[in-house]
Amino acid sequence: MDDYKDAANMDRPFPIGHGQTISQPSLVLNMTLHLDLENDSKVLEIGTGSGFQTALLAKFSKNVYTVERIETLHNKARERLDKEGYTNIHFHLGDGSQGWEENAPYDRIMVTAAAEKLPETLISQLAPEGKMIIPVGGTFSQELRLLEKDRDGNIQTTLLEHVRFVRLGKDTD
Repeated sequence: MDDYKDAANMDRPFPIGHGQTISQPSLVLNMTLHLDLENDSKVLEIGTGSGFQTALLAKFSKNVYTVERIETLHNKARERLDKEGYTNIHFHLGDGSQGWEENAPYDRIMVTAAAEKLPETLISQLAPEGKMIIPVGGTFSQELRLLEKDRDGNIQTTLLEHVRFVRLGKDTD
C-alpha cells in the first residue's frame, strides 16, 4: 500500500489486493450521500474491502453490518477499524450476495460490488422505506442504482451513473 502514498490525493480507484479495488473518494462520497443516512440507521454493507466506506457509514449511522468474502481483507479492515475505536461496526466473513439474514431488516444497504441482476436476497433484507445502492450490469460496465422500498414493499429504481466495479460473489479472486 505504501506504493500509492504519493497518489493518495488523487480521485481515482486503487488496488487493495486480491483483485479488489477501493473506489475513488468522490464516488464513495456520492454513494454514501445517496443513502441518506440517519443517526438511527441500521446499515448493511456488502464488500468491506479496506474499510474506508465502512468508516464513513459508521460515522453517520447507528450500526453497520459489513460482509467481506476475502479473509485477508476482512481481517485487515477489522483490525484497522477496531484500532480506530469504532464500536458500531459488526463484521462477517462470507458471501455478500447472501447478505446477513440474522440481522435483517436493514434501513440502508450499500453494495460495493457489481451484480448481474438485482439480488432478491438483498432486496428481501431491506426494510420498508429503506434504500439500497448497488451497481448492476456486466463485467466492464454497470449502472449504479438507487433502490427505494416503500412501506408496502414496492421498489422504485433510479439510475445514478455508469460505473465499473469488481463482481459480486465468489468469482472475483
